[in-house]
Amino acid sequence: MRVAIGCDHAGFPLQSVAIDSVKALGQEVLDLGAHSFEPIDYPDIAESVARAIQTGQADRGIVLCGSGVGAAIAANKLRGIRASVCHDTYSARQGVEHDDMNILCLGARVIGPSLATALIESFLKATFSGEARHVRRVGKITALESRRE
Repeated sequence: MRVAIGCDHAGFPLQSVAIDSVKALGQEVLDLGAHSFEPIDYPDIAESVARAIQTGQADRGIVLCGSGVGAAIAANKLRGIRASVCHDTYSARQGVEHDDMNILCLGARVIGPSLATALIESFLKATFSGEARHVRRVGKITALESRRE
């Protein structure tokens, strides 16, 4: 699996943790920056990670910002993206299993390295269940994208 990782300046402190966590799980990393504390806007990073998924450059993504909230909002504006902020391993796993979540958003001002590592592991080890009720629900989410005003 190839995982796109991007962060803004607020998420930068967890970037190396995220990269190391993905690699420790035997997955490939597509590093989309940032590469310093130089200010960068989280919508730009969220878009970069989401586009990597849309184009097939990555299978999943991780976006790091201050709270994770802004990145999730921005990423979810792109077709086919299902991004969520997670602060517990159950949500990180269940978001993939039930909702086919493809981007995990984490807040570097909210969680620390140990929890980030656990969340990333839960997210990447999970697979979409493919159960009929979940396929139906994800289909309804996809239908919402085509009805945007």
